[in-house]
Amino acid sequence: MTNDETLTHVEIRRYSRHLILPQMGMEGQKRLKQGSVLIIGTGGLGSPLALYLAAAGVGHIGLVDFDTVDDSNLQRQIVHGTSTVGVPKTVSARQRLEDLNPCITITTYDTRLSSENALELMQPYEVVVDATDNFQTRYLTNDACVMLGKPNVYGSIYGFEGQCTVFHPKAGGPCYRCLYPEPPPPGLVPSCADAGVLGIVPGVMGTIQATEVVKLLTGLGEPLIGRLLLYDALGMQFRQMKLRRQAACPMCGDYPTITELMDYDQFCGIMPGGSALESQYEITPRDLAAWLERDERPFLLDVRNHQEAEIARIPGTDLRIPIAVLADHLEDLENLRDQDSAREIVVYCKVGERSAHAVRLLRGTGFRKVKNLVGGITRWSEEIDPTIPKY
Repeated sequence: MTNDETLTHVEIRRYSRHLILPQMGMEGQKRLKQGSVLIIGTGGLGSPLALYLAAAGVGHIGLVDFDTVDDSNLQRQIVHGTSTVGVPKTVSARQRLEDLNPCITITTYDTRLSSENALELMQPYEVVVDATDNFQTRYLTNDACVMLGKPNVYGSIYGFEGQCTVFHPKAGGPCYRCLYPEPPPPGLVPSCADAGVLGIVPGVMGTIQATEVVKLLTGLGEPLIGRLLLYDALGMQFRQMKLRRQAACPMCGDYPTITELMDYDQFCGIMPGGSALESQYEITPRDLAAWLERDERPFLLDVRNHQEAEIARIPGTDLRIPIAVLADHLEDLENLRDQDSAREIVVYCKVGERSAHAVRLLRGTGFRKVKNLVGGITRWSEEIDPTIPKY
């Protein structure tokens, strides 16, 4: 396979439906063949992105991911399959894309995007696509793209909603920091693993991102520079918001103050070790199981939502208050503490992150006898009770 300026007979046959489009033609397809795109993330958004860009004939596609395929991914991450569960996502995606289109080049980076490697990874590519699901990587991707002068095709999803835009200050548009100057407090915006997502929604938004990439590479149409596209699946509505570059933006403004990549975990308030607390405020599933067998058993508080509790719960759970409304129901816990001041509270969620935030909240409001179940109900299922389903 070569990336010269000609199309082979095989490629002409493969891309014939593109070639007969007056707006695309041979010239547009050659631009796709010469184009290069780096996709950050091969999950819900990255899956349709990679599939459609490969099918379209983008000559060089780079894939960045450090995760492995899990069966819970397959509801939405359609580039992967049952046969690749347990396989690195970059390997799984490359296998599928090469089968889809052997005429293109796929380069994989089985690594986490970081301040140390972002500029080097992005430099060879014409367009960068943000298909990530966390704020640290979104700010990192944005800042690196601004520094390199590259367009950043951004997408995000939440439940039944999605959004997409193209951040490109070099072309006169805003950057991610113009829209979101500061990250939300840690734990305020739950991930898809915690909040859930309709599997089709990332398919819609990822396909829109792929469309924007094709437009940028070929020069066709009007990219979403300066426009934020909002999608509501339940209402089946699309809306647009105008975005403008902010003169005071520390990244792309008139007098930028950010001149190098930073520690984005620290910037987003992510503590070293993730959700880990001091050891005296944590308890393992095995220790909790032994404790529940004694007379002075602890009070079990579940901070997941109602739908999760319907799937699975730890037997003996005393109360469920979703983390989103926990601060509004502290009086309920205070009443329990007044009734039995010697009884400790053990908080749990799916994997221990939301419950760790709950423990910090409770400690900050005067609760001292409170612990977080490390690994949540997922680890409880693995170590104590395998009859509890994992989700």
